[in-house]
Amino acid sequence: MSTDNTTDASTETESKCGASEARSASETESKAETETDTASKCGASTASSSTETTPDTSDDSASKCGASSSSSSSSSSSSSCGASSSSESDEEEEVGATVDDFDAEPGQLIAVGLGPGQPEGMTARARSALLDAEHIVGYTTYVDLLPDKITDGADDIYDTPMCGEVSRTEEAIDRALAGNDVAIIGSGDPNVYALAGLALEIIESKGATATMLDFDVVPGVPAAQSCAARVGAPLVNDTVSISLSDHLTDMPTIESRLHAAAKEGFTITIYNPWSRKRRDNYEKCCEILLEHRDPKTPVGVVHAAGREDEQVEIVELGELPELGETDLVDMTTTLLVGNEDTYVWDDRMVTPRGYETKYDY
Repeated sequence: MSTDNTTDASTETESKCGASEARSASETESKAETETDTASKCGASTASSSTETTPDTSDDSASKCGASSSSSSSSSSSSSCGASSSSESDEEEEVGATVDDFDAEPGQLIAVGLGPGQPEGMTARARSALLDAEHIVGYTTYVDLLPDKITDGADDIYDTPMCGEVSRTEEAIDRALAGNDVAIIGSGDPNVYALAGLALEIIESKGATATMLDFDVVPGVPAAQSCAARVGAPLVNDTVSISLSDHLTDMPTIESRLHAAAKEGFTITIYNPWSRKRRDNYEKCCEILLEHRDPKTPVGVVHAAGREDEQVEIVELGELPELGETDLVDMTTTLLVGNEDTYVWDDRMVTPRGYETKYDY
């Protein structure tokens, strides 16, 4: 994850097969980034990067393989989440090249889930797919988690900072349309708050087909499951997952879903619970949960599962609000909220499946 007061200068950066390589930190303040003379060689949009309240200058950007080049030249232009900004407004990035802009025989595109983070948490199928991939595309933090054997074996690695989802997904697709075998990576599973769906949407918007690219998904262990394993057995009965990120889902919808889940007997996994911009979202979540559940309800708090700074605690729901201002809860944290039957035994959360009503043991 990024830290405050970081300076990232990117000059004459060039990607081997599709777009300029952007390496800005996300959700930071007091950070300057300048990109000049960036170029794309193989068919995807070139997107400049910027951060909050920071001027972003990008000059002489060009795409060399029939795809669009989008940059931000206005000093007032910035990205709302510290990622690539493709225009002078806060509008979503638009897809550039279409299937008609590529002459090569298409390669393969695979969405690969890395699991919780550590190399041993990756499935054998995921490792094999990444070793076979010519190009690997992903969020910078996830690329940094890859074993050296995988990164050293790839022809090219392309990464973008947080919130560059559209630009890097299009980059991966364009590289595949240009004839390369490409893996786009994410932590956890590609179908859980990740890019498998976005990839299919962009493929469709380009006039291509999933069959044309031999598109495939390699599943990984989602954060809900890997974090649950660290606190015992909290999710063995009916469960739901809700993200507190309102970047793509508005907060009234998130609040409605929290109410619906909290008043029923679901265990709840909370993704993306806290960021500098989303203090209110976290506080509102705690308020809704406490409206429907006993303050003594167990909650597993897992920070940075599978990484060097992993922290695990089991707390009571009533303690959750005060944890928002601590290092324990941030964007790498997953919350596992028990239901009315969940209890703590031997420092482990247990949610009964119901066997005790049918069997004697």
